[in-house]
Amino acid sequence: MLLEEVDAGLEGDLRGAIPSGVDYATVRHVEEFSEYLTVRSGTLEPLSTGFDTGAMVTVWSGGGLGFAATSDLSVSGLRGAGERAKHWAEATAKVGLAVDPPRTDVVGSYRSPVEVSWDELPIDERIGLLQRQSELLGGDRIVDHFAALGRREVRSLLITSDGGRIEQRFSFAYPMLQATASDGSDSQTRTFGGHAYCGQGGPEVLARFGFGDAAARVSQEAELLLDAPNCPTAKMDMVLAPDQMILQIHESIGHPLELDRLLGDERNYAGTTFLSADMYGSFQYGSDLLNVTYDPTVSGQLASFAFDDDGTPAERRYLIKDGVLLRGIGGTISQRRSGLEGVATSRACSWNRPPIDRMSNINIEAGNSSFDDLIGSVENGIYLETNNSWSIDDSRNKFQFSTEIGRLITNGELGEIVRNPSYRGVSSNFWRNLSGVGDRDTVKVMGTPNCGKGELNQMIGTGHAAPACRFSDVEVFGAGE
Repeated sequence: MLLEEVDAGLEGDLRGAIPSGVDYATVRHVEEFSEYLTVRSGTLEPLSTGFDTGAMVTVWSGGGLGFAATSDLSVSGLRGAGERAKHWAEATAKVGLAVDPPRTDVVGSYRSPVEVSWDELPIDERIGLLQRQSELLGGDRIVDHFAALGRREVRSLLITSDGGRIEQRFSFAYPMLQATASDGSDSQTRTFGGHAYCGQGGPEVLARFGFGDAAARVSQEAELLLDAPNCPTAKMDMVLAPDQMILQIHESIGHPLELDRLLGDERNYAGTTFLSADMYGSFQYGSDLLNVTYDPTVSGQLASFAFDDDGTPAERRYLIKDGVLLRGIGGTISQRRSGLEGVATSRACSWNRPPIDRMSNINIEAGNSSFDDLIGSVENGIYLETNNSWSIDDSRNKFQFSTEIGRLITNGELGEIVRNPSYRGVSSNFWRNLSGVGDRDTVKVMGTPNCGKGELNQMIGTGHAAPACRFSDVEVFGAGE
């Protein structure tokens, strides 16, 4: 577990890592504790725990930029990292690629909202909870199932040469359920929201998402899918549940808006974007019902924070308003390089990675339609839940997604279950066909715990909140089509 207070001696050593004779420098120290419990088919798997700590020194000097990370937190280890970072800043200054640093002298803090301490749900009770869920996941045709609970505690301390000091403490919880049914010739898997029901907080996160009531439904629907017909192939209206909307937001809004993609930084790995700089401020990204915000202030959402890892204060901002693209997802450095507006979203996954442009909480704002309104206006269509697979081109434009389960909509009524549903589209055309946005009662606050990007790779959590949404004239198809 993490200590409640930062050790004063260590903090002094971190400050001592800032080398002299540089324009600006930061030291970012990170501690992380993790724990994962899994009960698979009634059997408790080995408990997995981890602890990691280290520091990253970043130096701007003479127009150059250098990084150096170390797990050696002794005085000599930290000062050595500072000198290596200074060396690389001086080396890169010769090619003149760096921009002005994102300076800050802010003193501030953040702490995840925790209603219940994990000490109030000790490990034997957590195991018992998972064992009960495992029993509920079983069934006559269930061949594999698991109930799992992950949690992480992270403390980040950013110290700057301008006198800034920002301490942020995060508590994350990741409850998971999965059941796979088989009849010998086919198998179908159903999960607890595609493992997207995760957030900041203590054990109350489980109750927030209805973890204790979901296992029987997950198992039952896996078996029902075995007997369901294949999804029909047609162009039709489609209503997406929030647990599929988060993938749609993540892939076809979040990633295209990342400014480092526009700048070419991710071209060789995560890809580029179909957007260009001249589109910002005028491009009709979607229908006038589409309102997308970057909102790191949502209590309990997976990627909420008060400051990004450059120390920039984080504030809610519209990315897309009434369908028009306004600003990108990029921190201070990318904003200066591109000349475009962005948001405070320069983030690192650990102490040994530098901050890069990352999605944080990217949310679709609620509309005015009830769930019954969204379904009731569809003559022939489909309602889709829970992402199963995804494919999208390297400019985040053309996509094809599959979901775990579908329900046909006929004359405004939800009908029979269908299996293996998929749909395809092109990002801007798809969002321009947004014809209905659910009200606040349909909104779910969820997240993606494992978004990968960057070289060296960085795996990080992103938050997404969404209502149910309706889209017109979508290409829907079943397996084998």
